[in-house]
Amino acid sequence: MPGSSFGQLFTVTTFGESHGPAVGAVLDGVPPGLPLAEGDIQRELDRRRPGQSSVTTERAESDRVEILSGVFEGKTTGTPVALIIRNEGARSSDYQSLRDVLRPGHADWTYLAKYGQRDWRGGGRSSGRETAARVAAGAVAKVLLASRGIEVRGYTLEIAGVRARTFDAAEIERNPVRCPDAAQAAVMVGKIDEAKAAGDSVGGIAEVTVSGCPAGLGEPVFDKLEALLAHAVMSIGGVRAVEVGVGIEAARMRGSQFNDELAMEAGRVVTRTNNAGGIAGGISTGAAVIVRAAFRPPASISLPQASIDVRGEPVTVEVRGRHDPCIVPRAIPVLEAMAALVIADCLLAQDARGVRSR
Repeated sequence: MPGSSFGQLFTVTTFGESHGPAVGAVLDGVPPGLPLAEGDIQRELDRRRPGQSSVTTERAESDRVEILSGVFEGKTTGTPVALIIRNEGARSSDYQSLRDVLRPGHADWTYLAKYGQRDWRGGGRSSGRETAARVAAGAVAKVLLASRGIEVRGYTLEIAGVRARTFDAAEIERNPVRCPDAAQAAVMVGKIDEAKAAGDSVGGIAEVTVSGCPAGLGEPVFDKLEALLAHAVMSIGGVRAVEVGVGIEAARMRGSQFNDELAMEAGRVVTRTNNAGGIAGGISTGAAVIVRAAFRPPASISLPQASIDVRGEPVTVEVRGRHDPCIVPRAIPVLEAMAALVIADCLLAQDARGVRSR
């Protein structure tokens, strides 16, 4: 399958470049009769939109979505749903001085090596701008999941080494870093502002939880649910590591500590703990699915860096323009979108198998 498409039954293809006319997505396999309006999608795009606070890029984009097809009289028709988001705030002149420079930490060299040419205006397809299309597609997946009682929620666990200590779900959307701990959120903002003032950037860790996920989703061998989720999450620019459940900490535990014991509650199978992150044998257990993603510091910084140009000559790079000093806060809805797309795809696969989700 081409590299711009994702999914088997609930499929999405994204298109567009950072400084082109628009970005967008085409979804196929969306079940008919699903209530869907532009507002359902816009709500998610507004969470990802640039220029939200001092800790995000100043690029001005309204990110208004248009549904071009696949919806009639407020419901999906079963045909492809096409979504478009027009670029309004692109400022290609910011990159004119970098058109022949290979920026450290960016995809300039690798795109040139793969395609023999590259879009130097903000990185083209490698830009985080592409994720607007993912969020739009994920919003449609979220509508499908909500109709089945499944909720996807993401939040920031850590930024610049500052980690959340408490969890208040209501706090997530109240602060600019989307952290469930108000006190630690304030410290995180300070760390981001400090790095931004120094012309630098910081990374962090985000977590997404899928609650209400039925047991039975995922395949037992190559398409294990955690493998699909890892693929989806690692496809997000800037992600360098993925954990499921307790993740790497499992390597430091004994089996007696890690194993999630089974029990019956109100007529359904449950686990007493959830160290496995809601997945066993590659298949969902019915417990909450928990995935974490570690994001690197953004590559666009204004500090001088050594590199080369397209002729191989040494240069000093100082990236100017409007960039996120930390991508974690705006990456939360992207992480949610990718998780939603995976669960929606697996849900349709289980429906096709004819086995009732438990």
